[in-house]
Amino acid sequence: MTQRNTTRTAIKAALVLLCGVVCLGMAASAQVASYGDKQTGDQYGNELPQVLKKVGISQHLNQQLPLDAQFVDETGKPVRLGDYFGKHPVILSLVYYNCPMLCSEEMDGLASALEMVRLTPGKDFEIVIISIDASETPVEAAAKKVFYVKRYGRPETANGWHFLTGQRPAIDAVSDATGFGYVRVPGPDGKLSQFAHASAIEIATPQGRLAQYYLGVEYASQDILLGLIESSGNKIGSPVANILTYCYHYDPQTNRHSLIIARVVQVGGMMTVAGLGGFMFVMFRRDIKLGREHLSETDKG
Repeated sequence: MTQRNTTRTAIKAALVLLCGVVCLGMAASAQVASYGDKQTGDQYGNELPQVLKKVGISQHLNQQLPLDAQFVDETGKPVRLGDYFGKHPVILSLVYYNCPMLCSEEMDGLASALEMVRLTPGKDFEIVIISIDASETPVEAAAKKVFYVKRYGRPETANGWHFLTGQRPAIDAVSDATGFGYVRVPGPDGKLSQFAHASAIEIATPQGRLAQYYLGVEYASQDILLGLIESSGNKIGSPVANILTYCYHYDPQTNRHSLIIARVVQVGGMMTVAGLGGFMFVMFRRDIKLGREHLSETDKG
């Protein structure tokens, strides 16, 4: 066997091992997802947990929001949902402030996307966040507002961010209008303290009609900008692909252990990939060097 054939054989073996590492990493990721607080919808044909079949997002484009629904803002002041409409489009999100995982990711994704949008909350549009947990208070809402206004990095826009709490009739009126399905589920202590729900934000026109849906926890800033511009002119968008990210039954003990396993596999995989990359680089260099030496000897001959 020639030196070049040896190199090729070694590279092939390395690629086979690399494929194995990638597959192992994918299996580890699937293991974490099967336990967890986040599940991606069944666009791959996977069977969803029974509880998730009761929740989801139905896109009610052009649906009128219940502007008379009564809430309390982060200062404890009674407000109507309609108080935030009339002049500008509104970004609407239904979450709960003590959500252990997904709601914070949704809000992080929104704040990150808005950083790149050349419009100003409170001037060009409003942001209305509504808790689906009737037990949450303005104190919790205020804490979330402080956190996300600071994260957004433009404190002068605080008057454009609104974090609301309310009672079940008002919450359900908004969730029904937006097509936001959710179910209360047991938390780690066995009590009904958490919610199964999907993740989405909506943009509504100044008159309170649903104009656009954005599903998941990461949003493209150009899409949000376009949605705000179009909805400001009362234009209703089109339905988007119904690929959902779910949040349900967070179990810290279970998720901690599964996450550690996944991280070990992932770190080991990255180290293996780096090692294989270095090995393949050396072998390629060696092969090129031998080829040049061979050509040089041929020229001399």
